[in-house]
Parts: sequence; structure tokens; C-alpha cells
Amino acid sequence: MSSQTPSGLPPEQLPPVTGPLAGEPSSTPSAADFEPAPRQNVFLKELLRSNWVTTILAIVVAMVVGGILMAVTNAEVQAAAGYFFARPGDLIVAVWTSVYGGYEALFRGSIFNARADDFFTQIRPLTNTLGFAAPLIAAGLGVAVAFRVGLFNIGGRGQILIACAVAALLTFNLDLPMVLQLPITLIAGIAGGAIWGGIVGLLKARTGAHEVILTIMLNYVALYLVQWMVRTPGVLQRPEGGQPISAPTPANAQFPELLGPRFPNLDWGFVVVIAATVFVWWLVERSSLGFRLRAVGENPHAARASGISVQRMYIYAMLFAGGLAGLAGMNQIQGSVTTGFDSFIDAGIGFDAITVALLGRSRAWGVFAAGILFGALKSGSFTMQASQGIPVDIVLVVQSLIVLFIAAPPLIRTIFFLPKTDAEKAAKARAKAAKKAVMS
Repeated sequence: MSSQTPSGLPPEQLPPVTGPLAGEPSSTPSAADFEPAPRQNVFLKELLRSNWVTTILAIVVAMVVGGILMAVTNAEVQAAAGYFFARPGDLIVAVWTSVYGGYEALFRGSIFNARADDFFTQIRPLTNTLGFAAPLIAAGLGVAVAFRVGLFNIGGRGQILIACAVAALLTFNLDLPMVLQLPITLIAGIAGGAIWGGIVGLLKARTGAHEVILTIMLNYVALYLVQWMVRTPGVLQRPEGGQPISAPTPANAQFPELLGPRFPNLDWGFVVVIAATVFVWWLVERSSLGFRLRAVGENPHAARASGISVQRMYIYAMLFAGGLAGLAGMNQIQGSVTTGFDSFIDAGIGFDAITVALLGRSRAWGVFAAGILFGALKSGSFTMQASQGIPVDIVLVVQSLIVLFIAAPPLIRTIFFLPKTDAEKAAKARAKAAKKAVMS
């Protein structure tokens, strides 16, 4: 008589036992199935998501497009394209020669000239780059500080003009030793720019007027005011003649050459700009005032609720922004343009500073690096034009493309198949949910 199981069936009629009790693996997920990805994979993914990688790739794409423009506008390339099907190799050689020659000339005119006879002449392009970069960095820092507080300062041109005018009015007629006249001129210019920028901050704080409109209008006010000053005898016009230009910068107010007469375009103004970069980094990233400025930039309503005076932060931000633009102006009249200035002394720096701040992600050292890059493009563009016949406008197109690609990081990530950031994933999910809600 066979024994029965609790189900009433003999043991030989029961279905076979499977799963963990039978020693077979279970289909239920275990903790081992959820092991985290290797640490190096996580690091690589976060690296590819970083802003620095996106910035570098944006520069690469802009350079590629710039190379295409060099090839398309080159006369030899156009001639070789006419008989491409007969001898296609000629077109390839012409394109390579055009692009390589252009960027080789850019490097030779901005970093290192291997064709020069001695070492000092070979590195002179680098010193020229740093000299061109100094005012760009200073003005870019001013725009970056405003960006971090949520303000769009496009008044760099007016702030530079007023800084130069104030410095000339207050100090050009002084006859002091260099140890006094140079810093007094520098401080006067920074103060003039700070006051002009502070007007925007004050109006923004008291009346709620938009800073973009204010800075644009004050640019025009500064432009025509300085034009009147340099055309009026007894104000800023030089006494020797009737030309609309100021008196030359006194020798006691000029920045001394940093590395001697072999490198006339690099002076102590660049050292002052480095000090300003360190100051802005400490101010924004490490000081309590910088914390309040950043809090207002992130969310002014939350900052106000936590007891921060948003209006005061706006004033402070524009004071710093104007002062840094004033420092850019002082690099112009105390360094590169010492024979007198007119209403075009800003040389487009006030607007180029916006692109420098955007490329530098509004971080102090990012702006410093971006300023050097743009200084190199400006310095090398003259060699490109002189030796290769490439228009300077090509460099301006490359600068514009860099900003374009920097402003569109999803495009760069799509081109190079980079992983999306969490913010982009969340935005895509919100868009999909909104579309689903509308369709339902």
C-alpha cells in the first residue's frame, strides 16, 4: 500500500519540483542582478556629459566648418573643382593645402612661429595673443558676473568708453611719478566703469527696468558723449590740432612692458587681469557676498524669501561688471593705445566679451581660457590674411560658430552621439507627457 501526499496523490504522480528547492536557479531577480555598473563606465559617462567636453567639441566643429569656408573661398580650390572628374586628386590636394595653410598660419601668428630665426621672435606671437586677450578677459569677467546674478550686461562698450573718459579727465593732466600716476589712472578708470554700470543696477533695482534696454541706451549715451568730448577743445581734444582724438596717455600712466622691449604688446596690464580673475573667482565662488549673488541668479524669489536683498545684489553685480569693463578700457589706453583715443577705443571688446563669457560658462577661469582663445584667433587672423590671403572675416565666422554651438549643447551631443544629461532627459519626458495629455 503506497503512501499518499497531502494532496491525495501518490508521490510518483506529483509534478517534478523545480526552482530553488530543487537546486535550480530561481527566476526571481536577486541582489546580484542589480549590481552597479563598473566605476570606470560611470566616470566615462559623466565625463562625456560634462560642459567642458561639450565646449571642446563645439570648438572642434566650428574649426571644421571654418576649414570648409576656407576651402570654398580659395581660388585654387575653385579652379581645381572645375576639372574634378578629370583629375580629382588636384581638388583634394588644393583643399588640404588651403585648410592646412590657413590653420598653420593661425598657429604661427598666435602661438609659435617656427620660421623665425631666434627663440624670442618665435614666441612673440604668444605674447601678442596674451596682449590681445587681456581686455577681452577683463570685460568677459564683467559680463560673467552679471550672468551669475541673472542679469544680461551688454553695456560693456559704454562702460569702457566712460572709463577711458573719466581716467583721461582726472589724471592725464597730472604730472606725478609713475608709482602714483599709474595706479591713480587705473583706479579712476575702474571707478568710472563701475559708476556707469552701477547706474544700470540702480535703475533695475528701483524701477524694475530691464537691464538689456538700459545698457543698450547707455551705450549710445556714452558713445555720443565721448564723441563730443574728443571734438571739444578744453575737454578731451588734444591741444595740438582739431582732430577728434584725445591727448596721448602720459608716459607715467602707461603699463610697463612685462618682458622687455622685445615683446611690446605684453605689459603689466595682463598681470592685473590675472589678479582680477583670481578676485572674481574668490568673490563669486568663495565669499559670502558671492553666495548671495549666486542665490539671486538661481532663484530671486527664493533668495528674497530667505532674507537676501535682491535689489542690493543687482546693484553690486552691475558695479562689479562695470568696474571690470573699466579695467578692459584701462588695458586699452594704458597699454595698447597710448597715442590718444576716440569713441572707437572699445574696438568691439564690449560685445566680444559676451561671447567670451558664454564660452567660459560664466566661470572666472573659464572666461580666462576663453579670452586667451579669442586673443589667439585675433592675433593669428592677421598672419592668415597676410600669408594666405584668407579674409579676417573667416575668423569672425569661426567665433560666431563657437558661440552658436556652445548655445546648443544638445546639437553637439547629437553630432557626437554623447549621452544626454539628466536635465535633457527630464525635459524630453515632460514634453512626451505633455503631448500624451494633449492627445488624450
